[in-house]
Amino acid sequence: MNPTTALAFALLALLLAGPVPALLSRATWPYRAPRAALVLWQAIALAAVLSAFSSGLAIASELLVPGPDGRPTTAPTAEIDALGLPLWIAYVVVLTLTLLIGAKLVFSIASVGVRTRRRRARHRMLVDLLDQRDPQRGRNSNLRVLSAAEPIAYCLPGLRQRVVLSEGTLASLQREEVTAILMHERSHLRARHDLVLEAFTAVNEAFPRVVRSKSALGCVQLLVEMLADDSAVKVTGPTPLARALVACSGSSAPVGAMAAGGPHTLTRIKRLGGEGNDLQLAAAAYLTSVAILVVPTIAVAVPWLVELSRLFRG
Repeated sequence: MNPTTALAFALLALLLAGPVPALLSRATWPYRAPRAALVLWQAIALAAVLSAFSSGLAIASELLVPGPDGRPTTAPTAEIDALGLPLWIAYVVVLTLTLLIGAKLVFSIASVGVRTRRRRARHRMLVDLLDQRDPQRGRNSNLRVLSAAEPIAYCLPGLRQRVVLSEGTLASLQREEVTAILMHERSHLRARHDLVLEAFTAVNEAFPRVVRSKSALGCVQLLVEMLADDSAVKVTGPTPLARALVACSGSSAPVGAMAAGGPHTLTRIKRLGGEGNDLQLAAAAYLTSVAILVVPTIAVAVPWLVELSRLFRG
């Protein structure tokens, strides 16, 4: 690798962490291909992380020049004369930032996972205690009903999953509408959409605020809701789900849960009455995802596999 490679990867990481997500968040085509759009978002996030690490690794190869056997032939400070002090300082700063991002990413993944699971465990205990259903009727089910007049519907993902409704939801919705909302929430649980959101939350926290996109996490949250909507529509059709979403639009959910309503309810209802998913858009998004992810991966893997092979041979 060389300084040009390091600069290219750094610019790519910055683009994928900020401008590209900002541009994609304003697009409406993902509404017609939510699954493919979600894959594209995941590819962009992963490619941004890979590109940041690649830039740091390329810089490291300039500070620790590898010899024929793959081992460094110089100490980092020994390259000051060869590179010049300003360029050497710039390299050290970039490498330090890369290491910090990597460390913060690991910390974010661990902290988000632990924090979220603790909250879910506490809330799961509460809804189990407050469940208003007859214990003799389907106690083995993961459904819990709360004594509240407000229509509420959300799910608690994890190994011990819960779907939570309120008595107000059951009283205000017809049978098909209740079925639609249950299918929506159980789709979240079955597909483990919570893991996707956790990963994006961790990546969002890992990158510095000045370069990360503020809208990426919100767009991914909307897409997973659309995927759950599509699963419910296959069972009940769009009309019962739309009515259920209107009824539950003002409901809230604890942190870590996934609510049927929310700030994007109107957008989702409009989508239910519009055109269906577009296979051509989906195919284009999948191909773009492959290109975004494969190019930096190959660019990183091939040179470093060569260096590793030289190191082990030496």
